[in-house]
Amino acid sequence: MKNSVPMLLSFNGGYVDTIGFLTLQNLFTAHVTGNFVMIGDALANGSTGIFAKLLALPVFCVTILISRSIMLRLAASEHRAMRTMLVVKVLLFALAAAIAINHGPFSVPDSSALIVTGMLLVAAMAIQNGIHRVHLKDAPPTTLMTGTTTQIMLDLALLMYPQAKEDPAVIKARMARFLIAVVVFALGCALAAGAYVLVGLWGYLIPPLVALAVLAVHSGPSPTTPQAA
Repeated sequence: MKNSVPMLLSFNGGYVDTIGFLTLQNLFTAHVTGNFVMIGDALANGSTGIFAKLLALPVFCVTILISRSIMLRLAASEHRAMRTMLVVKVLLFALAAAIAINHGPFSVPDSSALIVTGMLLVAAMAIQNGIHRVHLKDAPPTTLMTGTTTQIMLDLALLMYPQAKEDPAVIKARMARFLIAVVVFALGCALAAGAYVLVGLWGYLIPPLVALAVLAVHSGPSPTTPQAA
């Protein structure tokens, strides 16, 4: 069951980034790289909506700093620290959904409701990035697929090279994990697009539900923990 946590996080990574881009004037919420490109576009072409994109990076950084500080204070219990961050992420997603549904669609760039919704999503995804780096180090990235795709191609090259020193079984197992991450992330993107077309801003209800599923899976008993009679 615990192995499904990275998969659910990857799904939300794709879903949140897509629904945010479609509804928040092309704001990337799951990672900050794309916003630099959009800022460049705004500066070059005079397009609007630059403030939210400028604000995304400091919000992302401050959220990582605060969430990591909290996790360090709870370091005596790694399970408790991750659970606390997952709870916060559920609340951020739920609040973003409430604001989006009640105040959208966001036709005015850099409106207060758009900025608040976007920054709540940015904060939630910053927490997810922090959780991955601290608690899920062996899992593929869940919010961007560039490094994941690169690793898949590197492993494919190793399999095609007979003199490779690494065990082929290890390479294949790693490739499988990374391929699953890419497919699930892409599925999240596709379903977000479909939800946007079919139900509009009500599609914002999916991320908190998926985050709740992650919390439920993480809070369940570990497979290696003996059960009481």
